Amino acid sequence: MKMLAVDASGRSASAAILADGVLLGESFLGAGYTHSETLLPMIDWLLTHTRTPIQAVDRFAVTVGPGSFTGLRIGIATVKGLAFPRGVPCVPVSTLEAAAMNLVDTDGLVCAALDARREQVYTALFEIEGGRLTRRSADSPLSIDALGDQLACWSDRTIRLVGDGAVLVYEALGARMPGLRLSSDALRLPRASSVAAAALCHPDEAVPGDRLMPRYLRLSQAERERALHNR
Repeated sequence: MKMLAVDASGRSASAAILADGVLLGESFLGAGYTHSETLLPMIDWLLTHTRTPIQAVDRFAVTVGPGSFTGLRIGIATVKGLAFPRGVPCVPVSTLEAAAMNLVDTDGLVCAALDARREQVYTALFEIEGGRLTRRSADSPLSIDALGDQLACWSDRTIRLVGDGAVLVYEALGARMPGLRLSSDALRLPRASSVAAAALCHPDEAVPGDRLMPRYLRLSQAERERALHNR
């Protein structure tokens, strides 16, 4: 099976191609350009340099949230467009699970946190043991203080932080939670290879491309303002 995995959920964008679970190539860009400019050229470069015709791809994977509203729409729309002509199955992947999967080679607790602005994070807790990732909490939008309360019951454990909100959480909670550890810069952001690894753990969750939907977890700014206006 050849899989093309995509992430455009945050400030970085990446794409990866796997053949029978083996990584053939990956492209990652966090230079601040808009994903609408970079994602398709990255995918084209990968297909060309791994000598993989798009017709040979028989599975897609993409992060569907939480994350940037615009970035998620770009990533999902790109995969839908590539999958639709041949009806190729697509696996929707949690952005938080993909970030945690970066650390799958080491055992322990992992807290994935994405900056949701307004002193909030999108977050979920995972445990890794023997190369397997197990969820300990659902994807949720929480204030950093509420996340601290949630993590308090694990205060006797080392908890590694990943995601673009990891530094925010560490700066706010690190002084009172000595078990918190920042992952390295290279492993902190979701990567398409980790999206693919997560998708391989959920083969039964593949759907037709037209059923891919973003999982925002909260209303957009425009929707919040509209709701206030309509009260």
